[in-house]
Amino acid sequence: MAAITDPLTLRCGATLPNRLAKAAMTEGLADAEDRATGRHETLYRRWSEGGAGLLITGNVMVDRRYLERPGNVVIDGNGGENALRAWAKAGTAGGNHLWMQISHPGRQCSRTVTRQPLAPSPVQLDLIGLFGRPRAMTAEEIEDVIRRFAHVAAVARETGFTGVQVHGAHGYLLSQFLSPVTNQRDDEWGGPLENRARLLLACVRAVRKAVGDDFPVAVKLNSTDFQKGGFSLEDCVQVAGWLKEAGIDLLEISGGTYEQPKLLGHSGDAGTFAEPGRESTRRREAYFADYARTIQAGYGGRLMVTGGFRSRAAMDEALASGAIDVIGLGRPLCVEADAPDALLSARADRLPSWEDGLRLAGPGWLGPASPVKMLKALNVFGQMGWFYQQLIALSEGRDADRELSTGQALIRHFRTELGVARRRTFKDV
Repeated sequence: MAAITDPLTLRCGATLPNRLAKAAMTEGLADAEDRATGRHETLYRRWSEGGAGLLITGNVMVDRRYLERPGNVVIDGNGGENALRAWAKAGTAGGNHLWMQISHPGRQCSRTVTRQPLAPSPVQLDLIGLFGRPRAMTAEEIEDVIRRFAHVAAVARETGFTGVQVHGAHGYLLSQFLSPVTNQRDDEWGGPLENRARLLLACVRAVRKAVGDDFPVAVKLNSTDFQKGGFSLEDCVQVAGWLKEAGIDLLEISGGTYEQPKLLGHSGDAGTFAEPGRESTRRREAYFADYARTIQAGYGGRLMVTGGFRSRAAMDEALASGAIDVIGLGRPLCVEADAPDALLSARADRLPSWEDGLRLAGPGWLGPASPVKMLKALNVFGQMGWFYQQLIALSEGRDADRELSTGQALIRHFRTELGVARRRTFKDV
């Protein structure tokens, strides 16, 4: 039976030194030209020395016109290859793998970046006015996205990253194409699942061709997007099978979108997506474990699950089940960079759930359980901002600020985001 300390050999021949992975978390640390900086080096060196066998970067975007947030690293003719090499060197200092997550936000592109994002169809993202109404992509723009994913993957390999992950989850562009809610096209890119999955599979095949057969290629995929009429678990099982046929090395299962993140009633890694109405699921550490077992039955490849894991016992139990091969950790590493080593060396048998102890911006009625949608959203953003602020502290060589309140974090976060957006040299026109 597998345990977190065991190595894992992938289809391409690469071997992860253990079964713990730092899941992708957006960093927001790029310079005005959207390039990596010394803060990436500091942060990822700390994580590399922290014990995880695999580190996956936050969103590296393929197009400077469309970002998930200001501060994203972008590879789009803007230079910065030497900075990428320095990032890769620091991020593999501990003998671990460092994979670049490649992404396009689609309609989930902040107004601070562009007033009119791209999407499969012009379906508005309903989230307190933070996003512009998207424009439906042309066939030429879709083909351009495929080329961009392949180009960024090639640059990742050339600059020292040891693998790539194609982001097909959380409501970003590839995930938008998968969902009937956001993909209402009637051409070869829309309609039946085979057409809706066409862009994801085309990107994966183009990436594989760009990096070769001996380089890890992973995909992050929603188990479901938790929206009525959206991407379902049955869809996920089918797409997972197609991805295996396309030759991926690792499939990471997550779930949800910006509109249905499921963190309003439950907190966890990089978007807590427990299924509504199932209290047992919300209490369970690995709230995607049930989905993973179903998906694995139709997938049959290496599977990574991120979300909710805190105890070594639960991690080892999940690995021993045979359905899960890699355990993804997110938010604990925003506070304790060496959290994986603590588990691997048996210095600790459980990681703290930092989100459970956060100080809210005000009295209880302002919290996530508030009946007022705006107040719920503000506290969710405050909680997210709290973890973003911890990443900034770690990237600057400081310790996490554990006394920071979510209200203070929210103010600092938006101030930082606006400052980064103003400093960007690429302006929306």
